[in-house]
Amino acid sequence: MTLYFHRWINSAAIYRDPRVLIILFLGFSSGLPLALTGTTLSLWLREEGLTLTSIGLFANVATPYALKFLWAPLVDKMPIPILSRLFGRRKGWMILTQACLMLSIFGLSTTDPRTNIELTALFAFLVAFSSASQDIVIDAYRVEICDEKSLAAGAAAIVFGYRIGMLVSGAGALYLATSYSWNVTYLVMGAMVLVGVLTTLLAKEPENYSLRNEETFAANKSRSDAYIQWVKEAVIDPLHEFIKRPGWVPILLFVMFYKFGDSLAGVMSTPFFYDLGFTKIEIANVSKIYGTAATFIGLALGGWLMAATGLYKTLWVCGFLQLGSNLMFALQAVAGNDVSVLAATVGIENLAGGMGTAAFVAYLSSLCNVSYTATQYALLSSFMATARIWFSSPGGWLAENVGWIEFFLLTTVAAVPGLMLLWWLTKPGSITRTAGTKPDSV
Repeated sequence: MTLYFHRWINSAAIYRDPRVLIILFLGFSSGLPLALTGTTLSLWLREEGLTLTSIGLFANVATPYALKFLWAPLVDKMPIPILSRLFGRRKGWMILTQACLMLSIFGLSTTDPRTNIELTALFAFLVAFSSASQDIVIDAYRVEICDEKSLAAGAAAIVFGYRIGMLVSGAGALYLATSYSWNVTYLVMGAMVLVGVLTTLLAKEPENYSLRNEETFAANKSRSDAYIQWVKEAVIDPLHEFIKRPGWVPILLFVMFYKFGDSLAGVMSTPFFYDLGFTKIEIANVSKIYGTAATFIGLALGGWLMAATGLYKTLWVCGFLQLGSNLMFALQAVAGNDVSVLAATVGIENLAGGMGTAAFVAYLSSLCNVSYTATQYALLSSFMATARIWFSSPGGWLAENVGWIEFFLLTTVAAVPGLMLLWWLTKPGSITRTAGTKPDSV
């Protein structure tokens, strides 16, 4: 028993690893922008009098999250003039994307949705594009600096940091907006990007970095030959390596639909709470702070469950929990403005979502070939984002036309396709069980 206890203590020491701490703060920088184009922005728009249909369609400004795999090869392989020489390939890209992110959030802070909704949408799109580009390089950096021992801790750290960033741009923004204008609130949020910039400056470039890409373009060969070679290495090879795996189509469909029901409910949750008469402070306290605490507990439980039962079994448990948690929103619609029911709804939904996220991030990471981390992880996370953005954008129209109770019942049904695909992936003899993963050891 003593040896067992000491082994657990020694294992926990991995969270003091400087690499894990760097990943934690980069996770904050990655999570900060999401609410600024999502739930926080939707509440700003609702207060300005926009319809639920318009707010739902506004989710499409986050399209870069779904398409980031298209320019991920550039981030993965292409050097940035001056910045790559000064800081390295990964750090150079991080600094560039963080600078663009800060400027685009500052731009969003100057807009007025009532008088110029197009300009608001433009800057929101630029925030999402800069954020998605930052995610590409941070995900690649995380995988590259972690060895086998620290990979799981790195995955946990990125999610914890991500959630803290979302808490700041969620609850923190709502607190600020209660006392100040939305414009001032977004100005402060833009300044918070400096956390990521300082972390990047203090971080070390991955050890496997070399100037191979710069040398490819500088070698004594024609520019056309160098470009063709670069396209092959950066674009064709990582995609070809993935699609030659057995069962790659159902894997991508599963990635797209596993959290679809959860995403469809989540995109309209803040306007839903606002329509029930909850104040910004109540939404911040319960939906953001208490909800984030429940998410953290869910992340820890998800990691524990994976260690105890394996990845696929955890995905099954979390899939059913996510499906059931959507029913709580329908119960909230019946209860109306009841803070105790709100606490139960938010707690159960975030607990289940946190558990599912821990398992899902580990699953996505396990699918990546370390030679093409940025491109392949971006491809997989883009398919996941597709359901959250494009498929859930009609949610506002649906809620306006069928009512809140029926809407959340439909979001529960929307979780079923993901579970059906999970059954296909895990059924005995399925070729996808050997498609490059180690499902029972993650």
